Amino acid sequence: MTNPEIGKSVVAAGIQTNYHDVGEGYPVILVHGSGPGVTAYANWRLNIPYLSQFYRVIAPDMVGFGYTEQPEGYEFSLDNWVQHIIGVMDALDIQKAHIVGNSFGGGLAIATALRYPERVGRLVLMGAAGTKFKLTEGLDAVWGYQPSIENMRKLLDLFAYDRSLVSDELAEVRYKASIRPGVQESFASMFPAPRQRWIDSLASSDEELKSLSNETLIIHGREDRVVPLSSSLHLAEVIDRAQLHVFGRCGHWTQIEHTDRFNRLVVDFFNEINE
Repeated sequence: MTNPEIGKSVVAAGIQTNYHDVGEGYPVILVHGSGPGVTAYANWRLNIPYLSQFYRVIAPDMVGFGYTEQPEGYEFSLDNWVQHIIGVMDALDIQKAHIVGNSFGGGLAIATALRYPERVGRLVLMGAAGTKFKLTEGLDAVWGYQPSIENMRKLLDLFAYDRSLVSDELAEVRYKASIRPGVQESFASMFPAPRQRWIDSLASSDEELKSLSNETLIIHGREDRVVPLSSSLHLAEVIDRAQLHVFGRCGHWTQIEHTDRFNRLVVDFFNEINE
């Protein structure tokens, strides 16, 4: 049985990178979050089939996550992750793309648009890092994860508003992903305590955010216990061409908890002609 989390492979910014590449048309890059055991496929499996009907969808495992190479001694930093995104674009000969960033990936999406404005079209930010906020108990638990099925189950319960979305099977799959060789070592080295500094290191300043000229769709779950809704309200205040959509009865997984609405919202936003 083939593993659906493993897609194609390309060397991007010197890193052997696992990625999914589906559909045709204008490129859309999906940047996943930073939960333990996360992969692009786990994050976007419910969105790629719909989005790829309209666009070429590229979803890489960012360096440090999933099935992308874990280089020894690699420095995990905002700048290096941005270089990895640009490296993926360069390797696939993509001049410009829309970027959809989930949580941690939202912070990377913002930073990529600020550093390489000519390479980024529209932005979609969901439960995004990218502005400073006080470390939540939820995010502290995510980044401080110690591998066990029980701990993974607790984390997944924290992500979703509707706990019925979190099955024992899902917890087991994500737990097994989190204990693959090298994965936990890499993850533990990424966001060690005290963890407020990592939120701050992924954040762009208000001055930078005000300079963003990209049309930006901000999406957040009202009941998000990992990244507070207030952070997206702030992004919506300072990003010039921003619009904000809040899902009620929704936690940190907007793309999973409200899949159909999320998919339509994103495609409608990208389909607007007034670029």
